[in-house]
Amino acid sequence: MVDIDTEHLPEGDEKVRAVRSMFDAIAPRYDLVNRVMTFRMDVGWRRRTVRDLRLGPGSLVADLACGTGDFCRELEAQGLRPIGFDLSYGMLANARTDVPLGQADILRLPVPDGSLDGVTCGFALRNLVELGAFFDELGRAVRPGGRIALLEVAEPPNPVLRFGHSIYFGKVVPLVGGLLSDPGAYRYLPKSVAYLPEPQAMLDRLAEAGFVQVDRKLLSTGISQLITATRRKPGW
Repeated sequence: MVDIDTEHLPEGDEKVRAVRSMFDAIAPRYDLVNRVMTFRMDVGWRRRTVRDLRLGPGSLVADLACGTGDFCRELEAQGLRPIGFDLSYGMLANARTDVPLGQADILRLPVPDGSLDGVTCGFALRNLVELGAFFDELGRAVRPGGRIALLEVAEPPNPVLRFGHSIYFGKVVPLVGGLLSDPGAYRYLPKSVAYLPEPQAMLDRLAEAGFVQVDRKLLSTGISQLITATRRKPGW
């Protein structure tokens, strides 16, 4: 069972160890729990995310924090050429895809500068030790004119919907996750939203990392968010 102090969320190296251990533990039933908790809306969110990359067929796209390969399968289905990286060996061992996968800290990607046409990342921003460093790494690894699409949880702007979502995410998700998988992990995941900066701060930081056309869209009444951006070309 995962044991993370949800009252005092971990930082630094402790967070890296905790996150890796947590995803190793929940990997075998991770996809099942995602489908149940989101009522399969996560499938549509990934489809929309890949479509909003707006990259040509055969483009090389890295899915970061790839987990069991959901995004890799969608990227391949839409004619792109995916590779995946994840910190968790457990997730990679349970992957359901034949595309190339590798174990890596996505703050230090094992790829040359400007070698990627695009990047996707799903529900992992709040699990990173330093989000700014991640954006800088995207700026290094993505070629000028390349695209990124980052999917993450969000809070609905409507007060009534926000209240209902807080009850579901804070109470129902840990209960369902505990029944189907690891209780400790699914108590932590709703709490981990506290790691996310304010939306505008994330967009501004992406611009600092060398991205333009930075945009944020709310999906499904605002329970998830999609951030897209283009790597700046010389002269832009």
